[in-house]
Amino acid sequence: MLNRRTLLLFAGLGAALSGRAAFARAAAPALMLAEVYRPGMSLAGYWVSEKFDGVRGYWDGQKLWTRGGEPVMAPAWFTASLPKQPLDGELWAGRGRFNHTMSTVRSQTPSDTAWHEIRFMVFDLPAQGGDFNTRLAALRKLLPITDAPWVVAVPQQPATTHEDLQALLDKTVKMGGEGLMLHRGASMYRGERNNDLLKVKPFEDAEARVVAHLPGKGKHHGRLGALMVEMPDGQRFRLGTGLTDAERDQPPPIGSLVTYRYNGTHPSGLPKFARFMRVREG
Repeated sequence: MLNRRTLLLFAGLGAALSGRAAFARAAAPALMLAEVYRPGMSLAGYWVSEKFDGVRGYWDGQKLWTRGGEPVMAPAWFTASLPKQPLDGELWAGRGRFNHTMSTVRSQTPSDTAWHEIRFMVFDLPAQGGDFNTRLAALRKLLPITDAPWVVAVPQQPATTHEDLQALLDKTVKMGGEGLMLHRGASMYRGERNNDLLKVKPFEDAEARVVAHLPGKGKHHGRLGALMVEMPDGQRFRLGTGLTDAERDQPPPIGSLVTYRYNGTHPSGLPKFARFMRVREG
């Protein structure tokens, strides 16, 4: 039979664990997420910037987090001069260097050498108040920070026509960029997916959850042939194109979210020409 002291100890431990769980849930930031731009949508009042292929980073004024609420173990020098107000941006090592960014940001033992190649590309001030035009003006006053030149305000320019947007997209992609972002100037910061923020890419992408590993045949005999993935609406499809040999040998775990690219959809809603891109970060 447990004595009173033991019961109190268990009660205290339970409260501590509950507190940690609540903290973990609270740490996941409610970030503004983008819908997809489609030709014909009005560009009036939008700003356009490059879409950086990195890891979403949220600075809450004290700590750095991923989109999924995981703490980022950046070196102390990287965050020492950041302001006390929240910053929303992308941790980015440059065009075509997503894997370096991912491995650096997810490492629990930060490498100074690797982090010196990371920039924090800030595109919004979530707690600033006012519309995006107002927040952008405040961001331009806040950055750059002399002691932290790796923290950069994302360059923004007014959007004009679809033809100009397409020309800028083509130029950006040819230089190794992933695409563009459109941000409506009159929008308030809302921690949800909406048309105030739009992504412009030469292809569409989406996320699906891995539900099974399908065995390979022929040259892939003895390892992964394809992932069976499930879309948010419950539909499933095979995702095998785009996987590297290393990913077939050590496939994304069942239950993980993966990002895939595609070109349009079938009448059923399933993607056409789906191609694996990566395991979703955070």
